[in-house]
Amino acid sequence: MDFRIFPPEEVIETHVALPLSKSMSNRALAIAALTPGGVAAERMADCADTRAMSAAISQAEGRIDVGAAGTAMRFLTAVMASTPGRNVTIDGSERMRHRPIGPLVEALRECGAQITYLAGGGFPPLQIEGSGLRGGEVTMDASTSSQFVSALLMAAPTMERGLRLTLAGETVSEPYIDMTIGMMRRAGANVTRDGNVITVDSGSYRPVAQEIEADWSAASYWYEIQALSSGFISLDRLAKESLQGDRACAEIFSHFGVVTDFDGEGGMTDLTASPDMTPRLHLDMSATPDLVQTVVVTCCLLGVPFRLTGLSTLRIKETDRIGALCREMLKTGVALSVEGDDEMWWEGARVAVTELPVFDTYDDHRMAMALAPAALFIPGIVVRDTEVVDKSYPGYWDDLRAAGFTLEEAER
Repeated sequence: MDFRIFPPEEVIETHVALPLSKSMSNRALAIAALTPGGVAAERMADCADTRAMSAAISQAEGRIDVGAAGTAMRFLTAVMASTPGRNVTIDGSERMRHRPIGPLVEALRECGAQITYLAGGGFPPLQIEGSGLRGGEVTMDASTSSQFVSALLMAAPTMERGLRLTLAGETVSEPYIDMTIGMMRRAGANVTRDGNVITVDSGSYRPVAQEIEADWSAASYWYEIQALSSGFISLDRLAKESLQGDRACAEIFSHFGVVTDFDGEGGMTDLTASPDMTPRLHLDMSATPDLVQTVVVTCCLLGVPFRLTGLSTLRIKETDRIGALCREMLKTGVALSVEGDDEMWWEGARVAVTELPVFDTYDDHRMAMALAPAALFIPGIVVRDTEVVDKSYPGYWDDLRAAGFTLEEAER
């Protein structure tokens, strides 16, 4: 379904009950699957990614289709490979078949896993025969995806010799690795880290119900809306001392005049407006790649020149997010510049626009959610294939309506 979106007629004043973190939920599911008598959490994120992970966890044989759920693909590969008696094929969408998984597969093979590529080497689908893994010393390229590291680490306590993992190259999305280690420790794993070397002792996890926080990535779209509207937005269940790296959006959006009060009325996190804005933004996004689309759209609409680095993982996400941002921002008259796979900037270059933007979403939930707030500056924009938000934030459109936005079904 496509939506034509119009902004609220009055100043935004809304209370948002954020979804729970899918990143934490999927880690809880993986750890529970590797724990005798394990339980994941009392409350879990309810979205396409966690449903794909949850549905597959108990499957001992046959074909598993994770669709576009990249986290599920990586984590399930490690869970299935390290669980004796599993005999499964893991596959996904056409885009998933072009997202690399080689570094994880090769690392698991070094630990004794039996994994076969069924198509091109380095990509799904995978045939996996589960077995007890021996573990040992492994070096992994950490420059492609932190999910490879997290998947291997979570399987490590089940390995006969544990794991001594050396991270090679420039580690990307490092806060997600810290999240994984934190949740493993909560479940009783003995994990130590010394620079780029992580050691996990062999030994069973203990059953524990993990506490899942509200999703900071989902909160970022409300930070964007606040920056563009100067309204009054209250966010429920948002943790200040969070395991999630995307908690950095509070600091990032202070550059756009968004003030965060973690001690708002009733325990809410309140977002309010300040006149203090940074005239030019230069950020390294390597630790927070899921915030890039939100930051870019905000900069472009507010007219803030920027330079973002650390974008190397964006080409292999749900879509090529660098290319997608360039194409969609051009529809608003903004001409972005890109250097290689790591850097994007804008110094104010514009082109003429003769029609209302109709935004494509590329089967990417974050493109849809980052682009929708553009209606605050360009009433009547169209966002295509809006169902993609089900991947992480199924209630996003309902929350926009509750905030006063008008969403009308648009014909193609």
